[in-house]
Amino acid sequence: MNIYVLVIVVYFALVVGVGVFTKKLASRSAAEYLVAGRNMGLMVCAVVVASEWLGGLSTIGVSEQAFRRGSLEPILYNVATAIGMVIIGFSVASHYRRKNVHTVSEMIESIFGPTSRHVSAAAFLIAYITLAYVELQTCASVMSPLFNLNWPTAVIISAAIITTYTYVGGMHALAIAAILYLVTRYVGLGTAFVIGLVKVGGFTGLQQRLIAVGGPADFYNPFALSLPSALSLLLGGILGGMAAQASIQPIFGAKDVKTAKRAAILAALFIAPYGLMTACLGLIARTGMFYDPKSIVDAKTVLPRLLTTPEFIPPVLGGLALAGMLAAILSTMGPVNFAIVTIAAKDIYHGLLNKSADDARIVAVARKLVIIVSLLTIPLAIFIRGAILDSGYVSYAIRAIGALIVVFGIYRRGWVSPLAANLAFVIGTIATLGCVVANRMQWFSVDKTYGAVATTLAVLIVVHVVERLTGRRSADIRIGKRTD
Repeated sequence: MNIYVLVIVVYFALVVGVGVFTKKLASRSAAEYLVAGRNMGLMVCAVVVASEWLGGLSTIGVSEQAFRRGSLEPILYNVATAIGMVIIGFSVASHYRRKNVHTVSEMIESIFGPTSRHVSAAAFLIAYITLAYVELQTCASVMSPLFNLNWPTAVIISAAIITTYTYVGGMHALAIAAILYLVTRYVGLGTAFVIGLVKVGGFTGLQQRLIAVGGPADFYNPFALSLPSALSLLLGGILGGMAAQASIQPIFGAKDVKTAKRAAILAALFIAPYGLMTACLGLIARTGMFYDPKSIVDAKTVLPRLLTTPEFIPPVLGGLALAGMLAAILSTMGPVNFAIVTIAAKDIYHGLLNKSADDARIVAVARKLVIIVSLLTIPLAIFIRGAILDSGYVSYAIRAIGALIVVFGIYRRGWVSPLAANLAFVIGTIATLGCVVANRMQWFSVDKTYGAVATTLAVLIVVHVVERLTGRRSADIRIGKRTD
């Protein structure tokens, strides 16, 4: 067993042990299992929120795109997310926590009624199933070359690891593991980042080496390559967080409203710097100092390849960095998969199929769903391949729809009716998927985030105008009044 494998195996044996240890904490009620008993303190809540964002997209996705593009444009993913969390802290976080809900769709129900809850839950399930299989791909892209596994085997093993500790521990397991993950990722990848910068001669040396291999002179300007692409990253990241079940769920579990608000803001401090590290590592790989970039068949493997190159980093430190990278990926896979479980258990099963289910039954169903989600995402991860960051933004585009509807519902009471909200979810989601298909088939090119946001705003405005012209006023809709 080589040193890389040994370091990773020891580390993740500890992580799985966390899930087993927290099993008793998670078995008492639905609130305990799904939102950690609503008793999470400031630091724990902030770390869990940050861990959801600092996953496969921030690690494999950002380094992959930086390697492809030769610029720091992908750091906008983390910058946008950090800005979004600050906005959440100063706006919707208190509303979410005060409602004592388990899901974003429950919050939507409190504004627009039960039908809107079910419609939004269906849209969010599409968003998170997409994100779940993309995150699973990021883990498999590390496991496959590291352990010399074929792609399907790497996907299955990755799914098994995350399923184990999510199943037994619920949100408690994810919260405790998130703390371990955050420390490991910053120490491991932070060390690799510093070593890399020193070896290439700092940012000036990195720029010179990138120019020498045909890279852009202004690689440090994230807006230089494509302004529309850069703005899409910002828009999707900022809006996507406001209705992100995976990152909002820890806020539901905060011990009080003040903690929920502060945790969202504090999380931004953990999120923002991470993208710079992983993007720079992707650019360092592109310089060709440590291996021939042309030998990379799949850009998803750029970072694992760099960290297992002894000329770049000593094996022990490389193993620690790899553990940090896997920690980052799994820290997102857990909350993302658990978001699907929570939406399906609370919004679909309890909210629609079995409204009289008690806590014991909900927890039992939730645990079964953990396994079902893994079985569903495994074939998707095996057969649907694409650029990590680009594919992940399908989820962000759909969540942006939810963000706009929630914000309008909270701050523009009566302006958006339940009908408008429902139509916006349905038509906006169809438009998002339509943009993806059109781009893939080369029919036309419209960014999915722009398509989702523009369609949602158009539907809300048109329905509002029609309702006013036909005498159907939405002014009677009030926060907390459930109306269909």
